[in-house]
Amino acid sequence: MNLDLQTFASAEALAAALADRVATDLRVAVADRGTAALAVSGGSTPALFFSELCRQALAWNRVTVTLVDERWVPESDTRSNAAMVRNLLLRERAEAAGFSGLYTGTETPEAAVDALEGTLAALVGNLDVVILGMGTDGHTASLFPAGDRLPEALDPGAATLLSAMNAPGAGEPRMTLTVRALRQARLRILHIQGAEKQTVLDKALASGDPLQYPICALAAEPDKPLVTYWSE
Repeated sequence: MNLDLQTFASAEALAAALADRVATDLRVAVADRGTAALAVSGGSTPALFFSELCRQALAWNRVTVTLVDERWVPESDTRSNAAMVRNLLLRERAEAAGFSGLYTGTETPEAAVDALEGTLAALVGNLDVVILGMGTDGHTASLFPAGDRLPEALDPGAATLLSAMNAPGAGEPRMTLTVRALRQARLRILHIQGAEKQTVLDKALASGDPLQYPICALAAEPDKPLVTYWSE
């Protein structure tokens, strides 16, 4: 397992440092290629980070934001990651950014995989920065232990960039980026807070088993550490 751990005294300090890091990488991408692509996670942890990032000065009109995963619910649902991103990140300076969500309105995520991958392949296959979270079960994105398509989604040689996912701990059906898509990103950062998450991460790295702890799949590249920002 390969981890680059950055620790911070508070969630506020972490959020400020993470926003600076992400904004710097997005500026470099825009300078190099004229555009930049960012994939973010939902949940409660990113809220402070989003509030810092949306105020960063950069060419947001050249940035496209997407999600690492989505619950299969419309944006009107309080559990929608897209709704959270629109409300907390795509405002102030970042209001000028583009956004491509993962929910299409089909009855199931399985019915949307092919069309969505065709639409998002260029974006998802060319991500500059990915911000990941991690649950207390060791899942990241919607790569859940016991997920019905977990082995395929963990395969770095898989043909697909996106996968539908159903799992006991997921609540709703999900759409998620696969390990192949996540590993292709130029920078991947795991953003976690609290002693419990640190303990889970330690157990995951010690086990080295991505089927039990899917986060392991993102820390298994010897030449590309998983950058981790952690605070109490």
